[in-house]
Amino acid sequence: MNALPDSSGTEVDESLSGVEQRFEHIYSTLRSRICLLDYKPGTRLSEVALAREFDVSRTPVRKVLGRLELEGLLEIRHGVGTLVTEIDFDYLAEVYQVRMELVCHLGIMAPMPPSEELLASIHETLERTRQVGSDENPKRLFAQVNIEFFEQLMQLVGNRALREVATLLFYRSSRMWPYLMRDETVAMEAEMFANEIRETLQLLESGQMVAVGNLRRRHIAMALQRLKLMSTENGLVA
Repeated sequence: MNALPDSSGTEVDESLSGVEQRFEHIYSTLRSRICLLDYKPGTRLSEVALAREFDVSRTPVRKVLGRLELEGLLEIRHGVGTLVTEIDFDYLAEVYQVRMELVCHLGIMAPMPPSEELLASIHETLERTRQVGSDENPKRLFAQVNIEFFEQLMQLVGNRALREVATLLFYRSSRMWPYLMRDETVAMEAEMFANEIRETLQLLESGQMVAVGNLRRRHIAMALQRLKLMSTENGLVA
């Protein structure tokens, strides 16, 4: 499958028709803006403005917004408009618990061996993660490399249903990091994340696919505990 990167950093399958490619480009761009908090919770999106920005009619924009609503990132209210959903921390903690169980199947259900190109890409993400602490916008860069690493891991999943569900749940919950992290903790979180990526690379390069899933589960569990602590410290949960 040939794919082209779009402005959001994800890839758009170039085997799709022109109409489908435009839809996927708009969809992935808006999803990234939501997950990187370029569109903060409660932000109202305008079909007219988005259609003008992407130089399309309102029809594909409306379809994209509908898809993002189904995925829990937008809420369309009659008489109000289209709003970025608020972050429900209790619900997203449950999403994390489901993700913990799903990721164990990464190396079991039709695993795909990593290509040299993919391994090189993960090495690049590792280097970018090591630069988070010195970046002028460290929270945003952390969120970007978090998305990059997830998308790279999904290239190892041959089971389409598993990949679709895992992707849905990841993007539904990924906003928690840039939203909750305090400036003084970003460098520490980035260092822990870099260690996870480094350990994952070692396992991938030695062909230990099942161990990759188990490692990922352990790190998701630890991340959930830290996110719960951040939520409490920010007074967002009891």
